[in-house]
Amino acid sequence: MPEPSRVEPTPPARPAPASPAEQEQWLAQLHPGMVVLLAVRLIVELFAFFTFAWWGFTAWPFAWNILAGVAAPAAAILVWALFVSPRAVIPVHPFVRAAVELIVFAAATVAWWTLGHLWIGIAFAVVAVVSGVLVGRRRLS
Repeated sequence: MPEPSRVEPTPPARPAPASPAEQEQWLAQLHPGMVVLLAVRLIVELFAFFTFAWWGFTAWPFAWNILAGVAAPAAAILVWALFVSPRAVIPVHPFVRAAVELIVFAAATVAWWTLGHLWIGIAFAVVAVVSGVLVGRRRLS
């Protein structure tokens, strides 16, 4: 009786990382103003995560503050990585992505308000919305 042939599974193909020449070409195409907008957007994102940690550590009594101070930014980072990041685990429609961004930034704004810092919350909300609209317009075009 003939022996059945064995088929070896092949790993799924992964996209090759962009070559340095492609990266340079992409950077050269960016307008200097867009680079500034992307930098501001990164700062806003990091400030939101910092806000959740600050809120968690200061708004809760001892023992709960440690849990909240670690869990709140971790949850926000997880949601961001799943839906919003450039390499999102779950790719979604751009409007869903914008809604998730808005929810994260609104939560950070409310966190500042609950801490009694109304003006920091308002300033953060304005910068987050303006940078989001400007970067989002570029992303959709």
